[in-house]
Amino acid sequence: MDLVAVDWFKDTKRMDHVARRQGCAAQVASDKGLFSLIFNRQVSLFHFRRQLVTGSLLRRFVDGDDEFCNSRLKVIPSVPKGSWIVRQSVGSTTCLLGKADDCNYLHGPKCVEIDVDIGSSTVANGVLGLVNGVITTLVVDMAFLVRVNTTDELPERLIGVVRVSHTELKSAIVPKLEPETSS
Repeated sequence: MDLVAVDWFKDTKRMDHVARRQGCAAQVASDKGLFSLIFNRQVSLFHFRRQLVTGSLLRRFVDGDDEFCNSRLKVIPSVPKGSWIVRQSVGSTTCLLGKADDCNYLHGPKCVEIDVDIGSSTVANGVLGLVNGVITTLVVDMAFLVRVNTTDELPERLIGVVRVSHTELKSAIVPKLEPETSS
C-alpha cells in the first residue's frame, strides 16, 4: 500500500477513530474509490490502495475480527538515527502489535482504522519515557505487515512503511473530530 499522509495530533486523552475528522485523508480517498488502512498510534498513518484482492491475506485481515487481527498484525520498528540507549531499547525485532498493545479495529466500507493504545504496554511506556526528551534527534522507521501462518499464505508482504524524522512535539495540532454516529 502507498503511505500518503501522516497526522501529528495532540490531546489530553486517548484519541480513537481519527478518520471521522472532517477532511481526513481517508474520507478524501473514499470519495475517490480508494481503500484506506489507518494506523493510529497517536500519530496517524494513512496507507491507500485502489482495491483489495479477494481472498488475499490482506483482505482476510481487513474482514477479520479483533482476535484474527491481533494474531496477525506485525510491526517491525527501527531507529536508524538516535542515541545508543534508544536504539537498543526499541530494537528491530518484529512484534505482534495486538499482543503488545491494546488495539481497537474500526471497520468501515472503504477503510479500517487501527487505534493502538501505546500506553497499555509497560515496555512501550518505558521506551516513550526515553524517547520523549530526545524525539527531535530521532529517526524512527516502522514497517507493518500481516503475519502468515501457513505456506499457502506465503509470501509475507509489507502493508506499508513510515519514517518519522526529527519530530517536533510542539508542532502537533488538536484535531476537530466529527461526533461519533450510532448505528
